Amino acid sequence: MVEANADEGTVTRHTPQDPRPTLDEVDRVLAETLRRDGRATNATLAKAAGIAESTCTARLRRLQTLGVVTGVHAVVDHVALGRPVEALVSVRFSGQRRRDFERLRAELPMLPGVLQLFHVSGANDYLVHVAARSTSELRDFVLDHLTGRPDVAHAETSLVFDHVRGQAPL
Repeated sequence: MVEANADEGTVTRHTPQDPRPTLDEVDRVLAETLRRDGRATNATLAKAAGIAESTCTARLRRLQTLGVVTGVHAVVDHVALGRPVEALVSVRFSGQRRRDFERLRAELPMLPGVLQLFHVSGANDYLVHVAARSTSELRDFVLDHLTGRPDVAHAETSLVFDHVRGQAPL
């Protein structure tokens, strides 16, 4: 399928082999500017991309519809929020049943303290990024929500001492 809209951007190509939209330089500038600063105003975005503000609004709507921009999030200080202990917990399943993966994927992000959940390849199946009020709260989280599951064979916790968000353009 090929879509063309002169007012809102260039051609978007969708093929069975590659369903991703084709993005032009304006799309990339808008996405990158938002990645660096999710609070950038429409005027700032339009100026960065060299387009009119009305065009920018339409372009942003299009990027959201296409799933390129999926949300804008604040970076918060977990220590200031009373959760100074961060960890990455590696989780390995005892089997490879899809329903177990899907259940964990649906349940864990809803639990207090879960920052991110990564489905990964290799020896482990998931990495769970958690922020807790204390090491005992972290231990309880791992025991209650991970190792206590019959489908989990192994969980290994690594404390996060520091992390830095990437700043280079994608």
